[in-house]
Amino acid sequence: MRRTGLRVQPAEVEITAIRAQGAGGQNVNKVSNAVHLRFDIAASSLPDDVKARLLALPDGRISADGVVVIKAQEHRSLEMNRADALARLQALVDRVALPPRVRRATKPTHGSKLRRLEGKAVRSLVKAGRGKVHGE
Repeated sequence: MRRTGLRVQPAEVEITAIRAQGAGGQNVNKVSNAVHLRFDIAASSLPDDVKARLLALPDGRISADGVVVIKAQEHRSLEMNRADALARLQALVDRVALPPRVRRATKPTHGSKLRRLEGKAVRSLVKAGRGKVHGE
């Protein structure tokens, strides 16, 4: 089941302009250019399997009640920070869009078994040679 083009709907994203943290002088202190993005996973239009994988991610940006919170303050422009936050949210959704491949157990090959046993025999001889020397 291949899923391509899974997009986050802009109407489902809540974006708030906040003041950025850190040094920056008068611009940082006066202008709200940082962006606080909130995305409710349960209320979104994403498919159920994608929602489940997104909620199962061990990501600090996903709260206990299933809300993705992203803060973007890298750029001086509000629009660039908004685009950055949306791109990071989309990257998070893209990461879980495809289901993980199922791992099928395989058996070791005949050659690998022989190599393992040969290595064990060599190691056994090395260890046996470390014992006490018995006089004749």
